[in-house]
Amino acid sequence: MANDHHGHTAAAWTAVIIIMAGFVVAAVGVMTLTWQVFWFGGVGLIVLGGIVGKVMQMMGLGQVSRTASVDGPAEQMAATGPEGRDG
Repeated sequence: MANDHHGHTAAAWTAVIIIMAGFVVAAVGVMTLTWQVFWFGGVGLIVLGGIVGKVMQMMGLGQVSRTASVDGPAEQMAATGPEGRDG
């Protein structure tokens, strides 16, 4: 699990920054009682952040998924043995 580097990619950082900005804008919309700022500004940025992060991941700027390997867990265990080593 330590080798995953979960979240340490350009796609993850960009998505988190955009989503956090969306939460700030939404909070300002709630404090000023303007629903347009809340929905179109805040919630819109939150949705946009998720889309941008996914597009960047698909462009290769995210972490490669572990399901991308040809062999599944059962095949890997059969090849390495139950102890996790060859033989």
